Amino acid sequence: MSAFLPIRIRFADGRLMQVSSICEAEKALGGRWENKEKRTFKEAARLLAAAREGGCKPQVAFQAFKRAAREQSMLQSVKRSSALKMYDELVRSLC
Repeated sequence: MSAFLPIRIRFADGRLMQVSSICEAEKALGGRWENKEKRTFKEAARLLAAAREGGCKPQVAFQAFKRAAREQSMLQSVKRSSALKMYDELVRSLC
């Protein structure tokens, strides 16, 4: 089971990858990005390494990764599953 809800990114070379863990996010950093010198990219790399070593909360590192991907327009929309839609409807009905 993955640690996070999956996100899908499109690399600069057009390749797609689904990312839902710290390990997968680190692997994605090795793909083709438009600019690996951007501050958000470097920060994501630093935080992902720290999360793997226990020096950072995984949620913080994953959010940094998403921020870096969003900044470089790499995030792709992902259709929500039927189960997730049902869960959202249930939560809305409780509020």
